[in-house]
Amino acid sequence: MTEPKAVSEPHPLTQFLQRLTQRVRAFDRRRPLVWDLAVTTFFVTAALVDASGGWRNVAPDTDVPGPLIFLMSVGLSLPVLWRRRHPMAVLTVMVATALVNSWSGAMLQAALIQMLVLFSIAMRLPLRTLGWAGLMMTVPLVVGAVRYPEDSWDQQIIPNLWAYAVVALLGIAVRSRQDYTEALVERARQLEVERDQQAQLAAAAERTRIAREMHDIIGHNLSVITGLADGGSYAAAKSPERAAQALEAIGTTSRQALGELRRLLDVLRDDAPAPAELAPQPALTDLDQLIDGVRAAGLPVRTTVQGSPDTVPAGRQLTVYRVVQEALTNTLKHGGPGATAAVDVTYGEDGVTVEVTDTGAGGPRPADPRLSGPRLSGGGRGLTGMRERTALYEGTLEAGPLPRPTGGWRVHLHLPQAPEGQ
Repeated sequence: MTEPKAVSEPHPLTQFLQRLTQRVRAFDRRRPLVWDLAVTTFFVTAALVDASGGWRNVAPDTDVPGPLIFLMSVGLSLPVLWRRRHPMAVLTVMVATALVNSWSGAMLQAALIQMLVLFSIAMRLPLRTLGWAGLMMTVPLVVGAVRYPEDSWDQQIIPNLWAYAVVALLGIAVRSRQDYTEALVERARQLEVERDQQAQLAAAAERTRIAREMHDIIGHNLSVITGLADGGSYAAAKSPERAAQALEAIGTTSRQALGELRRLLDVLRDDAPAPAELAPQPALTDLDQLIDGVRAAGLPVRTTVQGSPDTVPAGRQLTVYRVVQEALTNTLKHGGPGATAAVDVTYGEDGVTVEVTDTGAGGPRPADPRLSGPRLSGGGRGLTGMRERTALYEGTLEAGPLPRPTGGWRVHLHLPQAPEGQ
């Protein structure tokens, strides 16, 4: 295998020219009038120097009046000052002056300054306009060749046409290079914006995930602790042993909740803990421990499991676990006294199906919206979190009151079979 060639640095002279060009362009962008005045002054001076007598060396007619020579020299050079703002208007003035120049026979060399305007047109205006500009500049050449045919047409017209073509192509090349550079700069800017947007979206998604996990952890464990505390206070007077068991269960549940919160918040720290200190997310094998904790809080739960969870991926297992946890937590908070719950889990070829029902007082929506809690209104974070988790795996979630006189609540979850490779 051939090794990649190292990228060689540009020659020092090339680097110097690049830096010089960048500085000139930067100065031109900051103070365009200064640059235009300098360029115009140079060409006006050159035109007036030629008008002082040098034009007679090549002129077919040397008897042209001096004032006309001066006016033509100024008309062919001074409009350069406005070439970038009004290039076609400047070219029109210069072509009209060039017509007088060719007709008079002075043939001032200042007519070549038109090529500078042609270059500006090639850089800034459409190609159709560039074609019209070329035709306009050709008219004075034809007029001069017709009026003073001493020299052949090839000598009077063809060299100038070649010069016009070279200048136009040079302007197009510079324009293409600038457009390409601007496109690269714009693309880089768009990539920076997209990168910042992706980072913001990722941060928002991470905040949502952490808020969802914290809700599941805190909401469930606090509901269990509340149930244990209520039961312990009720049994304290009649059965101190039951009260002691409740306090022990409260301690165990609190330590478990603190451990889960600590592992979750460690993700936000820069000095993340070592892998050995981390614990896996809850899975379907932890459902029994979850249900035992709910039972200890005073909610009777019946469970039915069909099939094996071994083929369910870890992400889907966490979703099932959190949905069952949220459904039982809602029963603890809203089911009322005497409520019972049932958890039915089925692992089939088409995916995982979970149904959690209870016999609590969760019935139809009250007439007064102010009496509607999160379980009834669906406005709590718990039901929203369940739907978000379900949507991640293209599953379906149904949650609502049971249609029976005694009331009750039902949560039905179905996660389809994971595609191969996931």
